[in-house]
Amino acid sequence: MYGSHTGRARRARAVLGTAGAAVGALMLLAGCSSPSSSATSPKEAPPPQAPAQQPKARVPFWVNPESIAAKRASELRRGGRSGQAQAQLLSKIAAQPVAEWIGPDDPEGQTRGFTEAAAAADRIAVLVLYNIPHRDCGQYSQGGASDGNAYRGWLDGAVRGIGNRGATVILEPDAVPHVSDGCTPHQYHEERFALLKEAVGRLKALPHTKVYLDAGNPSWVNPPDRMADPLRRAGIDQADGFALNVSNFQTTKANKDYGHRLSGLLGGKHFVIDTSRNGNGPLNAPSHEKAWCNPAGRALGAPPTTRTGDSKVDAYLWVKRPGESDGTCKGGPGAGKWWETYALDLARNAH
Repeated sequence: MYGSHTGRARRARAVLGTAGAAVGALMLLAGCSSPSSSATSPKEAPPPQAPAQQPKARVPFWVNPESIAAKRASELRRGGRSGQAQAQLLSKIAAQPVAEWIGPDDPEGQTRGFTEAAAAADRIAVLVLYNIPHRDCGQYSQGGASDGNAYRGWLDGAVRGIGNRGATVILEPDAVPHVSDGCTPHQYHEERFALLKEAVGRLKALPHTKVYLDAGNPSWVNPPDRMADPLRRAGIDQADGFALNVSNFQTTKANKDYGHRLSGLLGGKHFVIDTSRNGNGPLNAPSHEKAWCNPAGRALGAPPTTRTGDSKVDAYLWVKRPGESDGTCKGGPGAGKWWETYALDLARNAH
């Protein structure tokens, strides 16, 4: 197992929303539906509260009002006094824009639904494309397209769905690092680089889409020059930059240090950092088995924003969806499934 490996299996779930005539049916990604509350809503309970969009100048990204965290917060509020504290904690997650992971089923419908809803709110959708063949080296989030042609067909759908609307895309978490660390068998390397390069080109041909290739995190592929050539072969020259710390817990400072060194090797490329769960940094136990998988004591990190105070860091993003499991470890459900106990702990520990 790899200390930086992260479980990221995703399945599509359908969600209906009305953000104007353009929205229609939305598709939400997650592992499981939220638990339903059996409590009768008392008359004095507050009505469901949809999260508001963040100020656009600081956070141009879309807050999904139908996220599991938002739904559960509303259910807990309606359940009476006993659920108010938990509702408040989950609202810390629900209030922030979180990436939507595009899985294998209906990529066109998913990307169209999310980008239309974001456009109706005058915001930008953050999307994760995650369907590369031989994904995750057969571990918790194994799967992906059956072969290169299947991936190209899937990508066609995702590109059609985004269209001319605004999107920030994190492209294929783990795909390049798993080549660099040897986890992905050598016979698949050339195909993977070709598919990633094609995907960058297709996405950058869209008028309002930014693309960031996943580049792991500071604890994974070191020194950073080991990542530079694989990123070049994957099309980093055409991309807007690279993404760090996706679904991991490394500190923002460590990511900045690593990112600046990698940027210097790539002609000054910009990068984004996943701060969704790095508020307390990584588990301080280098030898701990699977320290990347549902570690205890972690916390929500800095909220998403484009005001990072660093000219090379385009944004802090919540790419990993806080509250979704990394995999069946430490008592967690399957990768990508909602784990409310963990979500509450992340929010409770947040600074």
